[in-house]
Amino acid sequence: MIELVFVIVVLGILAAVAIPKFAASRTDAQIAKGRADVSSVRSGIITERQSRLITGDATFIKGSELNSGGLFGGILTYPITDSTEAGHWHSTGTDSDAQATYNYNVAGTDVGFTYTRSNGTFSCSKTSGTDAAKDYCAKLID
Repeated sequence: MIELVFVIVVLGILAAVAIPKFAASRTDAQIAKGRADVSSVRSGIITERQSRLITGDATFIKGSELNSGGLFGGILTYPITDSTEAGHWHSTGTDSDAQATYNYNVAGTDVGFTYTRSNGTFSCSKTSGTDAAKDYCAKLID
């Protein structure tokens, strides 16, 4: 009986150590996915610009055209799923020709990204928003 109690105590200690580490690795995975998505979107913007330059059009894609056929479907072969869950992107619905805005959710915190047509940038602000959003923004784009 004492051995059984001892085993249960040891398993409890191991669980107490493992569960917080699992939560941290989940956030790290969401950040890694977000970094890959940001790189894909930026690459898609540049690829679309290169295609336009060949035809003599020096402009970047319109913000309202980014989502044709799905989230980022205007520049990616396979659009990204639009969802408000952690580790996913969602459009804020404020697309215009000049810009488009999106949120990427990391561990329940939305990080706002803006596409600006005038210079083709797709980035988030490391200086505005909550402290968690600024921290996640830095991790997603640096």
